[in-house]
Amino acid sequence: MIGYTGLPKEFGNFGDKAKLEFPQSSTYHKVLVVCIDRDNDIGSKGGIQTPVLGRDKCIDAGIRLALEDPEDADANAIFGAVKLFEELVTKGYESEVAIVGGRYNRGIEADEKIILEFRQIISQFKAEGVVIVSDGEDDETVIPIIQTIVPVISIQRIIIRHSRSVEYSYAVLGRYIKMLVYDSRYSKFFLGVPGALLIASGLATVFGFTREALAIVLSILGAAFVMRAFDIDKALGSLSRPTPSSFIRIFSTFAGIMIILVAIFNGLSSIPSGLIDSNVAMTKLITNRLVVGSFVHGTITLLWIGIATIFGGMLLSNWFKGSIRIMSDMLRLVVLGLIYIPVVQFTSVLTEGASPFNLISSLLVGLAITLVAATFLFQYFRNKKGGEELKH
Repeated sequence: MIGYTGLPKEFGNFGDKAKLEFPQSSTYHKVLVVCIDRDNDIGSKGGIQTPVLGRDKCIDAGIRLALEDPEDADANAIFGAVKLFEELVTKGYESEVAIVGGRYNRGIEADEKIILEFRQIISQFKAEGVVIVSDGEDDETVIPIIQTIVPVISIQRIIIRHSRSVEYSYAVLGRYIKMLVYDSRYSKFFLGVPGALLIASGLATVFGFTREALAIVLSILGAAFVMRAFDIDKALGSLSRPTPSSFIRIFSTFAGIMIILVAIFNGLSSIPSGLIDSNVAMTKLITNRLVVGSFVHGTITLLWIGIATIFGGMLLSNWFKGSIRIMSDMLRLVVLGLIYIPVVQFTSVLTEGASPFNLISSLLVGLAITLVAATFLFQYFRNKKGGEELKH
């Protein structure tokens, strides 16, 4: 069974038997009912291409999704949208029902796809108001953008009614545990990372590296965090769906990491041998101005080239995909280039005793250029985005 929440008071109660009551003085005559599926279950599970417009097509899409996954709440949301559409028609409204879908990984690209599909529907059915139907708060994140196109009259949230008995509570808990085990989006880290840690600990114990086991475990855990933080796992997963943007990002990341490693070794070799003594404590070496300055001087150029290679690959990847993120990628490269000169001057202060005022002036100039570049890029992309919206 399904229930509806989120109605304003003037619309009355909408439950199993109650009907949706619009005010008699309503100025909305053409109302569009839209079901939002942000993670695109209707496409990934049901194989339905969105947007879907029309009562019969929406029912067919809901049946297809329910047959593929009877436990998916989006199927109930689709049928709830159709039910609401039929009630509006009986009230005398000129109404239509539609389904829009995002992308599997949600995020900005999913929201952009939803807005694009919504504009396609509005171009076919000139609605005066919209009723949003969803199965949770995640699908409702695009509502503020939809409101800038067509007024949102109401938000209907479809909730699956579960039994309150202990048996059904265990069934729901088991469903989520099954999702953690079999859904690749979650199992990679909820099972993969702990599994790798257990295997590494077991092998270290078998081969007599018990003391090193903690270091191995921490290294694996840190590598997993880094891969997730920088979307390296997604980049590797995209190899199964080869695109120019994915290959560019993978190659640039690999090349950048190799250059950074070379930069570190070059920095270590730049330290004069007379400054390194095995009997000297590590803390004294780190606080030695000549040691730090020599290391940074030998590292800085290659290090910056490596980081710029990674950032440049991200820029080209997003440019191929037409993503708005290229603005942030450009700013990264600009800031990276502006920081280079202050870092070089910092090494001169450490190794040659140069005046620190040149460093301070370079930082101030870099800050001013960064503000100007950020303002210019923001205005440029905002105007460009506005022009694209006018075209739609």
